[in-house]
Amino acid sequence: MPRSRPEMRFLYITILSLFALFLLVPLIILFVRSFGIGERVTADHYLSVLANKEMAASFINSIKISALTGIITTALAFILAYSIHCTRLFQPLKSMIKAGVLIPMLLPTITYGFAIMYSFGNQGLITSIFGDSLFNIYGFNGLLIGYVIYTIPAAFLLISNSFIYIDKKFIVVSHLMGDGNVRSFWNTIIRPLLGTLGGAYVLSFILSFTDFGIPASIGGTYSVAATQLYQVMLGSIPDFNNGAVIAVLMLMPAILGVMLLNYLEKFNFHYENFSQIELVPNTYRDVSLGLISSLILAGILSIFAVMLIAPFLNSFPYDMTFTFKHFETILQSGDLLAVYRNSLLIAVLTAIGGTLLAYCSALLNVRTPLKGRKAMDAVSMMTNTVPGMVLGISYLLLFNGSSLQGTFMIIILCNMVHYFTTPYLMAKNSLMKMNPTWETTGELLGDSWVKTVYRVIVPNSVKTLLEMFSYYFINSMVTISGIIFLVTVQTSVVASKIKELQHFAKFNEIFVLSLLIFATNLVVKVFCDYLQKERSMNLSLKTINRSEEKVS
Repeated sequence: MPRSRPEMRFLYITILSLFALFLLVPLIILFVRSFGIGERVTADHYLSVLANKEMAASFINSIKISALTGIITTALAFILAYSIHCTRLFQPLKSMIKAGVLIPMLLPTITYGFAIMYSFGNQGLITSIFGDSLFNIYGFNGLLIGYVIYTIPAAFLLISNSFIYIDKKFIVVSHLMGDGNVRSFWNTIIRPLLGTLGGAYVLSFILSFTDFGIPASIGGTYSVAATQLYQVMLGSIPDFNNGAVIAVLMLMPAILGVMLLNYLEKFNFHYENFSQIELVPNTYRDVSLGLISSLILAGILSIFAVMLIAPFLNSFPYDMTFTFKHFETILQSGDLLAVYRNSLLIAVLTAIGGTLLAYCSALLNVRTPLKGRKAMDAVSMMTNTVPGMVLGISYLLLFNGSSLQGTFMIIILCNMVHYFTTPYLMAKNSLMKMNPTWETTGELLGDSWVKTVYRVIVPNSVKTLLEMFSYYFINSMVTISGIIFLVTVQTSVVASKIKELQHFAKFNEIFVLSLLIFATNLVVKVFCDYLQKERSMNLSLKTINRSEEKVS
């Protein structure tokens, strides 16, 4: 470990100051506002909100539907992950499941609702296949479908990653020892994954509870906490004090969820040495899980299929004439193109700034001897706890009337802070795996800490940096919860424009804009993955060349 250097302390103070100003202070202002009337401290706003039956019903609705979403999502994500890791399905099918389940992440959640309307509505695509409406899509049913689709990629990634550390040798040993199927399944699969499954449930619950896009598009009269917060803050008579109270109350489930996640960590265990063995052939297992996984995947993708059809038709489902006029409308509309450019600008700058912020924070924590460096973990925990809508309202209350109000900068900073946790953990895990003596060796050779980081640490982190960039970019393109209170006419982005177009029932334009976001995110994702593979191949070639040089 190198000695503490002035440049390390400078970077540390800069990052902590940034989080103090754009995370801690806004949340303090939010709490103060929720307890204040003028200069008087009071709990009147809390009593008013808690006594409001409609508000209480909204919170109960949110808890009820989020709890059910967590159960369904965790079960479906587990089946998909199990099919990939514990069966002998064809590799192309496994690759298709892996890629297909992540597709919803490339779209804003507000689009989900419109896709569900055009799929399950009275004249919807799936309704026309079945010949009759399957259920009422507005309210509980539509929200449940939307939330499950929204949360399944995150839950799948979590469970699938844990499956990598399951030693399949014990599945074979358990059967050889005479264990029954249920006992073997519990001891070799469920028990090692218990903490992860609990984590997937909590994650799904929090994501559903705090999402705004899906209830805004298909919630109907089924009120939830996120839509109540939007109406109170941006309704006909805005009430910032009651809005602050609702935001604070929305923090509670998120805080409890994160505490529960930390508790569940103790149930996780990994085998230190695990063997890569081929599973025993089982046609019944493979065929049944292959069919179930294919049905789950088809169910998810079929809802988005309408997005690829409706914009190319004159007026779906009444006039099925093929046309490009909806795309031409978008391309000829300077307003809509400007909104798309705004989204791109924000996503690129957020990805660059966010990646730098998360990487430097992880670097200071893992590879420096600074006192108090573990504060970065506390910051990461805080950003993971605060929902996007709550952060957006905190910024609105703090920066209202300041020079930052209505600028791109405030949206970029909000995104950087909101999505900090995952890229930070990516960088931290990557930096922990590197040789801990590189900085000391550089010091002995006369290199400064900055030079060692630039010449040695960063080149070995390129893959992780690309992954962090991709994560920030995609989330900035699709987010609406975090920025809905911050955008103005000049800084409007595609996701917020979709919310605006909803009022004019311009669904074809909505789908075209959604396709633009989807295509942009797909290009960035594929490009980053390609660069990551290129990097891996180059490193492998260098290793082989060095080995050959040593041999010769």
